[in-house]
Amino acid sequence: MTTDRGPQPSPGVEARPTGYLAGFGNQFATEALPGALPVGRNSPQHCPYGLYAEQISGSAFTAPRAHNRRTWTYRLRPSAGPLRQQLLAAPALISHFTDTEAPPEPLRWSPPPLPAPEESLDFIQGLFTMAGTGSPVQQAGCGIHAYRANRSMSDRFFANLDAEMLVIPQLGRLRLVTELGVIDLEPQEIALIPRGLRLRVELPDGPTPGARGYLCENFGAPFQLPDLGPIGANGLAAARDFLVPVAAWEDREGRFELVTKSLGRLWSAAIGHSPLDVIAWHGNHAPSKYDLRRFNTIGSISFDHPDPSIFLVLQSPSDTPGVDAIDFVIFPPRLLVMEDTFRPPWFHRNIASEFMGLIHGAYDAKAEGFLPGGASLHNSMVPHGPDAETVRKALQADTRQTQRITDTMAFMLETRLPLLTTTQALQAPWRQADYPLCWSGLERRMPG
Repeated sequence: MTTDRGPQPSPGVEARPTGYLAGFGNQFATEALPGALPVGRNSPQHCPYGLYAEQISGSAFTAPRAHNRRTWTYRLRPSAGPLRQQLLAAPALISHFTDTEAPPEPLRWSPPPLPAPEESLDFIQGLFTMAGTGSPVQQAGCGIHAYRANRSMSDRFFANLDAEMLVIPQLGRLRLVTELGVIDLEPQEIALIPRGLRLRVELPDGPTPGARGYLCENFGAPFQLPDLGPIGANGLAAARDFLVPVAAWEDREGRFELVTKSLGRLWSAAIGHSPLDVIAWHGNHAPSKYDLRRFNTIGSISFDHPDPSIFLVLQSPSDTPGVDAIDFVIFPPRLLVMEDTFRPPWFHRNIASEFMGLIHGAYDAKAEGFLPGGASLHNSMVPHGPDAETVRKALQADTRQTQRITDTMAFMLETRLPLLTTTQALQAPWRQADYPLCWSGLERRMPG
């Protein structure tokens, strides 16, 4: 008995259609060649086009349906192969936070400099760990990194077995060419890359001026959209605004390198073909992107203002109800209309730890010193709040007038655990050692 497997892909063909499917956590189905997806079964004896069926499981097989993550791929070659792994030196990339500190003081950094032309850094080479907590061994916690690059990964591929990755560009566009399709990413957009997925990071704008941004590794439960509770059915980030790439594949043979991150270390293996050879796939363990400018901001229309949890885009839940392992929060353009209210973020000591970055514009609590591409860290119970100049302006403001905050896009990664700062971040020449002085102008105040 013979099976008609259809036309065979031609050697050297690249199929990179542009396009996206809408939704968050959906069960998607997409094929780059007609009829490449099997009908009615996942692993038939003979797949269409003679492809290999391979499942990528992002959760336990027995996880509840609502939390079960897996994708079936149909590809030119299986991922399994005779790869010899060699350990790579990665002095700036850290995933085990033991030889680190958590000084009980506010910390802030200027933007890290873009790589000089002679450095020639790709996305992986340009990673610089700022802080983190937990470990990929325990599958709990996170790593927070800055990235800077001026070179595409043309013949190099990357797979992170430790973590789901949240990519936050600040300067320059990225093209994430993954096993499951292509994501074009620009500043004020974010991308989620599932654990274990292979990809290549390209710089479509070339080496000048380069690219810079932030990367959060999520060692724990995958990010999800928060429940809206009393807000109701609408608001915050809409599931339909998340975009998942359609299937795209390439059939390239030659000398390539596959870099794998496993238990905090980078490993290199020579591979004789591109691993991005998935012609069709279906499932929900898939990459996605989201435009932060589509976030529907909720706020007070009377007095005071609610907690910053109203700006929550994504959450990685923990085993404690109501307490997340990681919150990803943004502070986008918005209107402030609360009357007789101190409108900037109030002075605060928080049980959680807060790492902030600025993607665009100015942050309303600290218009000076907190620069796009920079970062700040306020660990558990470390006092923080608006600087002296912001306080002065807020006390003099006429709160009968609506305040428009238009030129801004800041974010915060918040975790219930202390964020341990790496030694290299504490000693970085772009650390602002005088940051605490921004509160030195606060005057003593008393009645009368």
